[in-house]
Amino acid sequence: MLRKIPTDSLRVGMHVHEVCGSWLDHPFWRGSFKVTDAAQIGQLGAIREVIIDTDKGRDVDMAVMDDIEVPSTDFADLPEPLPTAPAPLAPPPPTPQERATFREELARAGRVLAKSREAMQTMFQDARMGKALDTEHCLPLVREIADSVERNPGALVSLARLKTSEAYTFMHSVAVCALMVSLARQLKLSEAQAREAGMAGLVHDMGKALMPLEVLNKPGALTQEEFAIMKSHPEEGYKLLKEGGAVGPVALDVCLHHHEKINGRGYPKGLKGDEISLYAKMGAVCDVYDAITSNRPYKAGWDPADSLMKMAAWTKEGHFDERVFQAFVKSIGIYPTGSLVKLQSGRLAVVVEQGSGSLLSPIVRVFFSTKSNQPIPVELLDLSKTVDQIVSRESKSQWGFQNLDQLWNQPG
Repeated sequence: MLRKIPTDSLRVGMHVHEVCGSWLDHPFWRGSFKVTDAAQIGQLGAIREVIIDTDKGRDVDMAVMDDIEVPSTDFADLPEPLPTAPAPLAPPPPTPQERATFREELARAGRVLAKSREAMQTMFQDARMGKALDTEHCLPLVREIADSVERNPGALVSLARLKTSEAYTFMHSVAVCALMVSLARQLKLSEAQAREAGMAGLVHDMGKALMPLEVLNKPGALTQEEFAIMKSHPEEGYKLLKEGGAVGPVALDVCLHHHEKINGRGYPKGLKGDEISLYAKMGAVCDVYDAITSNRPYKAGWDPADSLMKMAAWTKEGHFDERVFQAFVKSIGIYPTGSLVKLQSGRLAVVVEQGSGSLLSPIVRVFFSTKSNQPIPVELLDLSKTVDQIVSRESKSQWGFQNLDQLWNQPG
């Protein structure tokens, strides 16, 4: 039998069927579990009610309940039962993910991206149809994305940058989620805070689901009227998430304020400096980086290293928080995966993976000689183990190369 009880009436031996409340109010993923330790009850934090299954554990002590108004127990308004396989609420801290090479993580990251794209596409479609927004199914996605980033920070972020134009809106959200998790860890935030940052990244652009498709997908520059419409997406997204009630204050804040600028020239509120939260400052950097490095119907994405140079200039102009931007650069590397660089030897190379030591010495794939001005045999090179070093960033558009993504993404 299912019974909804106040959390302070929970006792060792009871079987919790469901935790009533947002996952952000407690530090564990939702699930059913049997209370085996009083410490588990304390870890429920701000959760006020739980649903217990008296067929699988101890029933409520009615003597304790004498002075408490017990809710109706017909449970007609409850959602479909959760899976009955027991899952402890307070497991040991997550086992650190085993470090993987970029190549090893690419396949797993590809599967995570495919699953995430489907989930985000469904959520955007539901929003367009006026359905209530259900973000609960996003929680496992955030965990999988965070795990992939922990195994290798560059793999999922780099793959997400290869999004197609028709999937841009969905995959942009996934990429920003991964970038937010990586940045949060670089800023030494707790794992719970990194998870909140990831969720914020995943839903930061939900307001675009309510934008007219002819404006959202326009293959060219927007008119002033169209840009005014698009500038409403943070507030529309905020209202959408607020009505859904399933995300916490961090996600709401990032959704509303990720287009604010330190100099006060952003929107929708024109906030400046410390009026903008840390998470919103993080969201601003991650959102812009993925946007400018991604191919769009009306423009090719910029080279990752070139993008960082442009963003550094914008930071000096007051677009981004200096500390947050510097941490972001460290989280993805001075020469992010996909960057075109020139070596001392005169060879051109594409950055494949960040090195284990200096940010200046990534793993690259050389493929072209500037001395002979022709292709050379492709070779993988770890710059931390060779005297050949990077002397400059190069522009792929100036060189006219079309296959750089295939170079860093090829097997072997």
